[in-house]
Amino acid sequence: MQPGEEALKQWMVMGLAGDSAAHGQLLRALVPILRGFYRRRMGAQEEIEDLLQETLIAVHTRRATYDVARPFTSWLFAVARHKMIDHFRQGGRTCTIEGLEDILAAEGFAEASDAAADIERLLETIPPKQAAAIRATRIDGLSTAEAATRLDLGESDIKVSVHRGLKALAQRVKDSLL
Repeated sequence: MQPGEEALKQWMVMGLAGDSAAHGQLLRALVPILRGFYRRRMGAQEEIEDLLQETLIAVHTRRATYDVARPFTSWLFAVARHKMIDHFRQGGRTCTIEGLEDILAAEGFAEASDAAADIERLLETIPPKQAAAIRATRIDGLSTAEAATRLDLGESDIKVSVHRGLKALAQRVKDSLL
């Protein structure tokens, strides 16, 4: 199971305070998160691995720009988005990028980080197996087979867990609106 916002932020803060082990743990934990982020937005696997490395280097070299009062993942995904835009710009690509207006609007990052925090709070209300299956397939962008391997479950178990989890989350959201 991938670490959540709290663990990532804690490792980042500890790394900023000079704990190299925590910083290394953070960078290792970011690999599958960033790989999923780029997999959902790009095609070629070679490009994804290049961007992954560039983003990890940027997280390391620009870590001093992180504001510890703000969510870590919003900062991380801002760095990742900028790396992706730079990559497309360097390649001379003129294709559309999913959610470009969101990427370019700095004021949208607060809302995005609030949404990520809301999702995490919602996922904590369902059984851990369902939450893990949803994170793996819907957030990290893994296929059912990849998620099954990661979570050491069968593919049908992943499908059922995602279905039941999404159904439970939809009910919780509906109940909160009443």
